[in-house]
Amino acid sequence: MNIKENISLKNYNTFGIDAMARSFVEINGLAQLQRVLELKAYPHKFILSGGSNILLTQDVDALVMHINLKGITVLEENENEVQVKVMAGENWHQLVLWSLEQGYGGLENLSLIPGNVGTAPMQNIGAYGVELKDVFVNCTAMDIESLELEAFDLERCAFGYRDSFFKNEGKGKYIITSVVLKLTKKDHQLNTGYGAIEDELQAQGVVYPTIHDVSKAVIAIRRRKLPDPTEIGNSGSFFKNPVVSKKTFEKFRKNHPEAPFYEVGENLYKIPAGWLIEQCGFKGKRFGDAGVHENQALVLVNHGNATGKEIMELAEKIQSEVSKRFKITISPEVNIIK
Repeated sequence: MNIKENISLKNYNTFGIDAMARSFVEINGLAQLQRVLELKAYPHKFILSGGSNILLTQDVDALVMHINLKGITVLEENENEVQVKVMAGENWHQLVLWSLEQGYGGLENLSLIPGNVGTAPMQNIGAYGVELKDVFVNCTAMDIESLELEAFDLERCAFGYRDSFFKNEGKGKYIITSVVLKLTKKDHQLNTGYGAIEDELQAQGVVYPTIHDVSKAVIAIRRRKLPDPTEIGNSGSFFKNPVVSKKTFEKFRKNHPEAPFYEVGENLYKIPAGWLIEQCGFKGKRFGDAGVHENQALVLVNHGNATGKEIMELAEKIQSEVSKRFKITISPEVNIIK
């Protein structure tokens, strides 16, 4: 077991924050995961996966456990569907590309989402009209106290909009080790209803799209709107799109009839947080090395040497301005480690 001391986490988080880990260990197997959790010499432990959905605002005074469990296995299949078990350390986008190579449908709208498979259930990742829950069968997670593996089905995960059991009652109690997904082998149910996808397919001259075409369209859209973390530090969308009641929506709509919105349920409306932030004048603005991306106001960026605290302060400033101007609260999608 190779435990290292005083390791920079700059290459382990997509914001590129140069926070230090007091101790660091790579987890490559379930038995090793159990052994590390049992270590009494390291009472404080911090779980790190792909680092795509966290903002480190200070050094981590703990043993950082980097979950690097690998493997993709077909569990069962018939002529129409297949169930695939994916270990937590697999890169999400590489999984999407693998599924497309096999001719499996269901993940194409989730192309190019950063991070690893193990964190996908934590926030019920989603994009362009599709969420993880739409293809989810179950996941396995290790209880940090008992060291036993437990299965979590769709109901037990309690998925919501960028939300789950693992962000609430189960927070800090479990480590997700694998996820099982149900994908289609034929008669794929394409979801192109999200306007940007239809426009992109039309621009590419695609009349009868395949799962590959939808994936290519999503990748093209994301690359135009979202910066590459390898080029500029970021964690994708920093804020959730607020979902408001009909009463709040009608008041907002009366004052801002030009604002885009989506009806997402009975008397529930989603308002794009990016639009709210842009109206407050933050799009493309820079405050030292912390800033808001020039093409997508939802994305906060590290222009080089910003600290996590500086990015957090910018996020709080944005939240305050949006609340003051629109009387709407926007919440971080990113997990802020304070």
